Amino acid sequence: MILTVTLNPALDVTYRVPGLTLEAVNRVAGVSVRAGGKGLNVARVLHALGHEVTALGLAGGPDGDRLVASAGIPAAFTRVSGETRRTIAVVADSGVTMLNEAGPRISLAEWSAFQADFARRAPRASAVVLSGSLPPGLPADAYAVLAALAGDVPTVVDTEGDALINALAARPHVVKPNTDELNRTLGVTSVRDGAMRLRELGARAVVVSDGPRGLHADTPEGLWRAVPPYAEGNPTGAGDAAVAAIAMGVVARWDWAETLRHAAALSAAAVRAPLAGQADHTAYRANLAVIAAEPLEREGTQC
Repeated sequence: MILTVTLNPALDVTYRVPGLTLEAVNRVAGVSVRAGGKGLNVARVLHALGHEVTALGLAGGPDGDRLVASAGIPAAFTRVSGETRRTIAVVADSGVTMLNEAGPRISLAEWSAFQADFARRAPRASAVVLSGSLPPGLPADAYAVLAALAGDVPTVVDTEGDALINALAARPHVVKPNTDELNRTLGVTSVRDGAMRLRELGARAVVVSDGPRGLHADTPEGLWRAVPPYAEGNPTGAGDAAVAAIAMGVVARWDWAETLRHAAALSAAAVRAPLAGQADHTAYRANLAVIAAEPLEREGTQC
């Protein structure tokens, strides 16, 4: 069983518009509302592929009730007094525009209650995925605390900034920023240099997603890159699908070439799905047939 943790979930509202014009009236062609957040998206992708999952997190208020009721997967959320946030995705022909609320302030008692529940569940897990931003009130080392509570259970961390830097003290098995998150966290533009720095700071392996340019991995088995076929669609959940594949690889004990191949294939298949947390399984299988992970030289390689 894979545990996913979403400490700052959101009720995701997606608007589809033919074109987005700022400071003007935009007619909405379609709208969807569903439980969201990185960890929930990861859990949905895994669940749809037949993996046993439980989604943990924090939820409060009417929107929190709606989030838990609409999760569609096994979930056990800790109740908080604040209102669960909303995120707005405006999907237009020109791209996706995101509007993300900060989230409710979490009290020390609520954080302690979550830790206690997590500590009871983590020892029975085959892997733990810690994803997304931290809501106000939580300490910057929240993910490090949870990784320590997980003990020997492998942990995959997908976050950025102080939450990521502090998580590295617990030596997570894998961290997966994208290139923008890597730049915001470390101030670097080189994927290779940024991944190397995260490993120096404590990550056992690092996977960096770089959009259509694919995935770069710095691991104990060496450097790897896998580039998926070009896919048009909604890229919002592609990184979460890659994390789902990494968790699958951790549990199945795939080598890094195989793990990265699946991560690239599943992330591209997620782009073809209409909503984050979904993947086109036919595209996933087709992608696997054509993607190969290539080893890279550690010195002098341009990524």
